[in-house]
Amino acid sequence: MVKDQEFLENLANYCLNNSKNLGATDTSVQIAHSVSESVNLRNNKLDESNRSDSLSITLTTYIEKKKSTISSSNLSRQNLKDLIERSIETTKNTPEDEYNSLPDEEMFSKNTNDLELFDENSIGNDKKINFLHEVEDSASEKNEIINTESSFSETKSNFILATSNGFMDGFKTSSFSSSCVAVAKNNGSMERDYDYISKRHLEDLGSPSELGKNTAIKTIKKLNPRKIESEKIGIIFDKIISKNILSVFANAISASSISRGTSFLKDKMNKEIFSKNINIIDDPTIKKGLGSRNFDSEGVQNEKLDLVREGELKNYLIDTYYGRKLEMKSNGRSGGSSNLFFENGNITYDELLKINKRNLYITETIGHGTNLVTGDYSVGATGFIIEDGEIIYPVNEITIAGNFHHIFKNLTLANDLEFKYNTNSPTLLIEGMVVGGK
Repeated sequence: MVKDQEFLENLANYCLNNSKNLGATDTSVQIAHSVSESVNLRNNKLDESNRSDSLSITLTTYIEKKKSTISSSNLSRQNLKDLIERSIETTKNTPEDEYNSLPDEEMFSKNTNDLELFDENSIGNDKKINFLHEVEDSASEKNEIINTESSFSETKSNFILATSNGFMDGFKTSSFSSSCVAVAKNNGSMERDYDYISKRHLEDLGSPSELGKNTAIKTIKKLNPRKIESEKIGIIFDKIISKNILSVFANAISASSISRGTSFLKDKMNKEIFSKNINIIDDPTIKKGLGSRNFDSEGVQNEKLDLVREGELKNYLIDTYYGRKLEMKSNGRSGGSSNLFFENGNITYDELLKINKRNLYITETIGHGTNLVTGDYSVGATGFIIEDGEIIYPVNEITIAGNFHHIFKNLTLANDLEFKYNTNSPTLLIEGMVVGGK
């Protein structure tokens, strides 16, 4: 069981009081407890079973405009006392920064809504193992599948965030996750693929046989890939890949990147960076959402936010420190986005595949080839050639390249959005990207 709120609050109050007595003008403390249990199977045999129990503290002390942060996993009273003393001494020797401070009191979250982020239910190791047997049995029904691996993890967490200027709150979260990896072989070709699912509540995890079946189908489709010539072509990103476009966007509009001038989207506020039918939302209020929360990592209230409306950039992701540098108020995005997503497009998945006579459909990218300063993008990839809306054959050993200024302006979305991750996107098409082949 995770520690209750009273236990965490008592430790937080101890840290706040002692920090003040030792000379801190302000203090922020976060104490978190997490318990995780996982099992792993390989070829339908138990491979590993683990349990972790983590209790940690992150303490930030201020002396006027000086600031330092220190962390520990030892929460004995003597260690906390030593930790506070070290933090104060470090703070005294830290240069002043005029932007250092806690959030203003009026910015703190006042109401905690029930976002259904915690499930009291648990699943024993024997049931986890049975779940994974069903996953691997389903995947192995296909003759081409020669190896399988699967995992199931359950995590329960609780935390408290407290500040010396009056904020103290926290909440419990849970997650249940399962994944499957399969290896397929046929005619001398061998390929590997995976699928996974993660939910806040156990009952929402879905069918284990579906997870195994989907993994097998994805893997078998990749067998006997071909190489293609270099060309400029419309590229369709599968949903598991298209969400990465949003992750780059989020990094580019973080207040830290904008303030430092290291983003290709600097000076783009209220300018059209996408086509007019594109909207991007960050919504921390979605019930059972993997990124949902009532407040950010500083305690600031966060609400649903339009980041892009009708193609125009309307908001950055702003925390207190960099917000002050930009002369803007925090919008509760310390720690980044929450549930970030493209709103659905106006056409179906099948219609998207048929926009062009020939497209490249990407299901996996390799590497992290984004230059956030220039917006240049280049990654290795695998996928399929699509003609007249139908998969013709798999391809591998290709490179796709472009620039995000062009990518954003030439992006078409299907209407198949699903909320499976923290960041979610419909299937999308980008016109005119460059593919490097043989």
